[in-house]
Amino acid sequence: MFRKVLLGGKTYLSGSVKTVTSLDKAVWSKESGPGKVKFEDPKSLESTAEFSEIGDYVLTLTAIEGKQRSSSSIKVIVRHPPQEERLDVVYTKRYKIDSPLWNNRVKAIIVNWIPHCIDQINRTDLERGQGGIDNFIEAAKALRGEPHSPHLGYVFSNAWVHQTVESMCIALMVDPQGDQEIYDAQEKMKATLEDWIPKILAAREPDGYLQTAYTLRDTSRWKERWSPENRSTHEGYVAGYFLESAINHYTLTEGQDKRLYDAAKKLADCWVDNIGPGKKTWYDGHQEMEQALVRFGRFVNDMEGNGRGDSYIALSKFLLDNRGGGSEYDQSHVPVQQQYEAVGHAVRAAYSYSGMADVAAETADMDYQSAVMSLWNNIVNKKYYVTGGIGSGETSEGFGPNYSLRNRAYCESCSSCGLIFFQYKINLAYHDAKYADLYEKTIYNTLLGSLDLEGKNFYYTNPLSTSRPRYDWHNCPCCVGNIPRTLLMVPTWTYVKSQDGIYVNLYIGSTIKVENVAGTDVEMIQKTDYPWNGHVSITVNPDQAKEFTVHVRVPNRTTSVLYTPYPQVNGLESLEVNGDPLDPDLDRGYAAITRTWEAGDRIDLQIPMEIQQITADERIEENRGKVALRYGPIIYNVERVDQQDINQSLGSGPLALEWRADLLEGVMTITGSWADGTPLLAIPNYARNNREDESGDNNAPVSIVWINK
Repeated sequence: MFRKVLLGGKTYLSGSVKTVTSLDKAVWSKESGPGKVKFEDPKSLESTAEFSEIGDYVLTLTAIEGKQRSSSSIKVIVRHPPQEERLDVVYTKRYKIDSPLWNNRVKAIIVNWIPHCIDQINRTDLERGQGGIDNFIEAAKALRGEPHSPHLGYVFSNAWVHQTVESMCIALMVDPQGDQEIYDAQEKMKATLEDWIPKILAAREPDGYLQTAYTLRDTSRWKERWSPENRSTHEGYVAGYFLESAINHYTLTEGQDKRLYDAAKKLADCWVDNIGPGKKTWYDGHQEMEQALVRFGRFVNDMEGNGRGDSYIALSKFLLDNRGGGSEYDQSHVPVQQQYEAVGHAVRAAYSYSGMADVAAETADMDYQSAVMSLWNNIVNKKYYVTGGIGSGETSEGFGPNYSLRNRAYCESCSSCGLIFFQYKINLAYHDAKYADLYEKTIYNTLLGSLDLEGKNFYYTNPLSTSRPRYDWHNCPCCVGNIPRTLLMVPTWTYVKSQDGIYVNLYIGSTIKVENVAGTDVEMIQKTDYPWNGHVSITVNPDQAKEFTVHVRVPNRTTSVLYTPYPQVNGLESLEVNGDPLDPDLDRGYAAITRTWEAGDRIDLQIPMEIQQITADERIEENRGKVALRYGPIIYNVERVDQQDINQSLGSGPLALEWRADLLEGVMTITGSWADGTPLLAIPNYARNNREDESGDNNAPVSIVWINK
């Protein structure tokens, strides 16, 4: 059992003792460590500890009853807090994709998936996953005093409408590059936004509050907003998605259409006016509002200045601070500053931790920073799937115990979205490439495969051993808009920036403008066939010649101690600027290149790419005696459609790469042999279950990641 704390902060201690007679005393003490430890009250079971130096400490609680003595210890790792200001967001604006893999995936999302979501949300005859734009129409009638129908679907059904609005806005910022199908789909999205936006805005209460389930509620059962007995009504969950949709609508229209932006400010102001110190004390059962308030508050500050969004950030912290005395399911069991283990519903957890990471970055609150790093450490080193997914499903849609990572996992798609945001926000705070390494893993191996290759069906859950095909809709379609809005935010995930630098976090063939670096805008053009090939060319085109630093991520795929790859593949094979070799020092996983950049300057790097066999920590019971295959960032699996028996052992012969342009829209496959000598074919995990299995056995797994040795 261990946790992290940042120097200058404190760790919260909570002990318990079971005894049949009265306890003589219990005392906290330092067993080992490089510095001094100050306990708030060493004789209290509930206490805190502060540390004088960084390093590894062991603290012990000793209970004494007569001549009997018992003790338990906890390891505390003390590290420095972030030393610099947080990095800045690169907002998703108009961009171009130039990557065979990503061009195909983005086109499927824009041409098929988002239009499908639009059609479903417009329907009034759905028998499952009800509650679309019709709820907004009926809520507007109710507000006008007209006859209206009751609310349909879950109380949180507004969420996938707002997510789809955000997805459409981002999709409209993707350059169609002459593709008529993409252009036609974008025209449909433009028309849909002009249809939906007035309907959504008409459903607002006079003070800006927006949730159609509340407006259409049974007033005898749901009497008021923000009441403790109604924490499960998702008031903050749906409001948060509305705030986030307004950000990308603003960037789409370059601030020319502020309908959603102004409505989002009015909604956020409504919350600020009613909740906070001296007002209502409240928190939501699902923590989307917490991350949305900081994301939106930061955006408002960036657009308007003068601290206009500060009250939204403060409200996020207030909502988080009020958690406690509840249940692990929604992470309200103890105050968030005292949470060191990831528990409960995995989506709510990821959103909560993402909001906490944002608050920590904005406020430099030491207790938040310590809790965030402890939670991150617990997830990545004890509860993290090799695919970058989270949530074993042993609790309700949530985390199980440490090292309990069954392959029939839950790994909800929304939890992958939340985890990407969480890792990204820690990257902003710590300027450390390992967090980008991790969200790259989740993007490629969990979220990208949540949609089929055609973009017509999706997975709500993403197990590593499955026999089920995807589906076109779900009883709870909370992921349907979350998946595309997250995947399409390519500029945001690819780059972050500082006042005098650009950080390259992802390698995707693309043209993206990074604004206001060292006083100029910089067009970044990537040419690469990554993840199939390790060569990346980045052309840096500043509007004006300026000195700044480009920080190039050097991939390291060994951050999680749960998984050991062989052979080890690290570093860069080469790095050049305008053909001249460089050998810069690495700083937190980035190769920093500082120079006066001029339009046309080019960075070329070669990332080593080899087939790796991965073994899991022996404490992960299901994966003992098994291996997973990886090439670059891509995790592979084997499917029954390609081989008769996927439960036999891997053969002892060599594994090889084979490019298959004819398979699954073009993939790099791994070939070899099984123990019985028959051919083995492994495909990228994201491409799993896109072909029909005709074996007739609907219960046995048709696709697995972990292969018997």
